[in-house]
Amino acid sequence: MKKNLTTNYDDRQYMLAEDYELYYYSDVKPKNRTLIHTHPYYEFYFFLEGHAEAIVNKNHYILSYGDIVIVPPSTPHGIKVKDYEIPYRRFDLWVSPDFFDMINRSSSDYSYVIDNVFRYDRFRIRTDHITFNTILSKLFSVIEEQNGERFGKKTKLYLSVSEILFSINRIAYEQQEDIPLSHESLYQSICSYIEHHIDEDLSLDNLAAHFFLSKFYISHVFKDNIGISIHQYIKKKRLQLCHDAILGNLSINDVYQTYGFDDYSSFYRAFKKEYGISPGELKKRSIPHLAP
Repeated sequence: MKKNLTTNYDDRQYMLAEDYELYYYSDVKPKNRTLIHTHPYYEFYFFLEGHAEAIVNKNHYILSYGDIVIVPPSTPHGIKVKDYEIPYRRFDLWVSPDFFDMINRSSSDYSYVIDNVFRYDRFRIRTDHITFNTILSKLFSVIEEQNGERFGKKTKLYLSVSEILFSINRIAYEQQEDIPLSHESLYQSICSYIEHHIDEDLSLDNLAAHFFLSKFYISHVFKDNIGISIHQYIKKKRLQLCHDAILGNLSINDVYQTYGFDDYSSFYRAFKKEYGISPGELKKRSIPHLAP
């Protein structure tokens, strides 16, 4: 699925959108790239795969998976591909100065990384796989939202891009202040993903594929943080939604099928174990004239 979200590369160095643009590039056979140049917007570059070198303000960085390169406006920079036989994958987020100023007025937390790149002459942030994969999930979510036409698309994109920018600043701050990273961000991202995809296939295989992590690791991190397995958590979430929908007088058959239960008997057993009454009994209690 992810390969369908890619963008064909071009050398354009100006923005078409007013606020931000996000691109996912995946080149099996990379070609020559634009070398040292400048542009009037912020650029946040997320490296996934390839053999490439970033040059920013005369600093040279050999890139590896999880590197984030920060380029403020008018800063000389470029990417030099070192091996054209190796696939080259990365995300590129462009942010206009007006958009950046707008979110920065809401909180100066958004400008921490920009304020410090020149102070410490450090335009690259190195992240561990877990931290980077959490951001990667957010980036893919933005690309998917851009390609859809759901209600509130503009608002959702604003919130999602702001969250990505905040995440970069938090990572930069915690590295600069030498604050140990935890698994909390991954756990929260998993919970958020489950909440927004509760009616879809949330198998451990699919979650592992979405977060680019092993099933074992996701299971371990999740249970360490919440105390129950992902399977139990998803079941409890679905049962709660079914419970509330039944109270809202929706059809029991519609409810259990909507929220991912394969058959009524398994739904019935799980529901009665969780709430001590059957779905039918709850429905009778929720409608006064049916009550005994």
